[in-house]
Amino acid sequence: MTSESISLTTFIGRDFELEDNITDEKLRKAMIHAFGWLLDNDISKMMNILYRADVDEEKLKELLINKAELPSAEVIADAYLARQIQKLETWRKYSR
Repeated sequence: MTSESISLTTFIGRDFELEDNITDEKLRKAMIHAFGWLLDNDISKMMNILYRADVDEEKLKELLINKAELPSAEVIADAYLARQIQKLETWRKYSR
Protein backbone atom coordinates (compact mmCIF):
# COMPACT_ATOMS: atom_id res chain seq x y z
CA MET A 1 0.00 0.00 0.00
CA THR A 2 1.52 3.31 -1.05
CA SER A 3 1.35 6.49 0.97
CA GLU A 4 -0.98 7.96 -1.65
CA SER A 5 -3.47 5.11 -1.30
CA ILE A 6 -3.89 5.61 2.44
CA SER A 7 -6.86 7.84 3.16
CA LEU A 8 -8.40 9.41 6.20
CA THR A 9 -11.19 6.84 6.04
CA THR A 10 -8.55 4.09 6.20
CA PHE A 11 -7.26 5.53 9.48
CA ILE A 12 -10.74 6.06 10.89
CA GLY A 13 -11.96 2.72 9.57
CA ARG A 14 -9.88 1.06 12.26
CA ASP A 15 -12.36 2.39 14.84
CA PHE A 16 -15.59 2.84 12.85
CA GLU A 17 -17.36 1.16 9.95
CA LEU A 18 -17.58 3.66 7.09
CA GLU A 19 -19.00 3.56 3.60
CA ASP A 20 -16.59 3.69 0.69
CA ASN A 21 -15.89 7.05 -0.95
CA ILE A 22 -17.49 9.07 1.84
CA THR A 23 -17.30 12.85 1.50
CA ASP A 24 -15.60 14.96 4.15
CA GLU A 25 -18.93 16.44 5.25
CA LYS A 26 -20.60 13.03 5.52
CA LEU A 27 -17.57 11.73 7.42
CA ARG A 28 -17.79 14.59 9.90
CA LYS A 29 -21.54 14.05 10.37
CA ALA A 30 -20.99 10.31 10.83
CA MET A 31 -18.33 10.98 13.48
CA ILE A 32 -20.58 13.45 15.33
CA HIS A 33 -23.37 10.89 15.30
CA ALA A 34 -21.03 8.08 16.42
CA PHE A 35 -19.53 10.10 19.27
CA GLY A 36 -23.02 11.22 20.30
CA TRP A 37 -24.08 7.61 20.54
CA LEU A 38 -20.91 6.66 22.41
CA LEU A 39 -21.41 9.52 24.88
CA ASP A 40 -24.91 8.27 25.65
CA ASN A 41 -24.25 4.53 25.58
CA ASP A 42 -20.61 3.52 25.94
CA ILE A 43 -18.25 6.12 27.36
CA SER A 44 -15.54 3.58 28.10
CA LYS A 45 -15.47 2.55 24.42
CA MET A 46 -15.34 6.21 23.41
CA MET A 47 -12.44 6.85 25.77
CA ASN A 48 -10.65 3.80 24.40
CA ILE A 49 -11.07 5.07 20.82
CA LEU A 50 -9.79 8.52 21.78
CA TYR A 51 -6.85 6.96 23.64
CA ARG A 52 -5.89 4.76 20.66
CA ALA A 53 -6.17 7.77 18.34
CA ASP A 54 -3.89 9.66 20.74
CA VAL A 55 -6.29 12.58 21.23
CA ASP A 56 -4.74 14.73 23.95
CA GLU A 57 -7.01 14.55 27.00
CA GLU A 58 -6.09 17.97 28.37
CA LYS A 59 -6.54 19.62 24.99
CA LEU A 60 -9.93 17.92 24.63
CA LYS A 61 -11.04 19.13 28.06
CA GLU A 62 -9.99 22.66 27.10
CA LEU A 63 -11.89 22.44 23.82
CA LEU A 64 -15.03 21.22 25.58
CA ILE A 65 -14.86 24.18 27.99
CA ASN A 66 -14.04 26.78 25.33
CA LYS A 67 -16.69 25.51 22.92
CA ALA A 68 -19.43 24.89 25.48
CA GLU A 69 -22.02 26.34 23.08
CA LEU A 70 -21.49 23.36 20.74
CA PRO A 71 -22.70 19.82 21.38
CA SER A 72 -20.00 17.76 23.11
CA ALA A 73 -20.19 15.10 20.40
CA GLU A 74 -19.32 17.70 17.76
CA VAL A 75 -16.31 18.97 19.71
CA ILE A 76 -15.07 15.43 20.35
CA ALA A 77 -15.60 14.37 16.72
CA ASP A 78 -13.70 17.42 15.47
CA ALA A 79 -10.81 16.74 17.87
CA TYR A 80 -10.73 13.08 16.81
CA LEU A 81 -10.77 13.98 13.10
CA ALA A 82 -8.09 16.63 13.56
CA ARG A 83 -5.82 14.12 15.29
CA GLN A 84 -6.41 11.47 12.63
CA ILE A 85 -5.63 14.02 9.89
CA GLN A 86 -2.44 14.97 11.73
CA LYS A 87 -1.41 11.31 12.00
CA LEU A 88 -2.17 10.72 8.32
CA GLU A 89 -0.06 13.72 7.27
CA THR A 90 2.83 12.54 9.43
CA TRP A 91 2.54 9.02 8.03
CA ARG A 92 2.57 10.33 4.46
CA LYS A 93 5.55 12.58 5.16
CA TYR A 94 7.73 9.79 6.51
CA SER A 95 6.59 6.87 4.37
CA ARG A 96 7.90 8.13 1.06
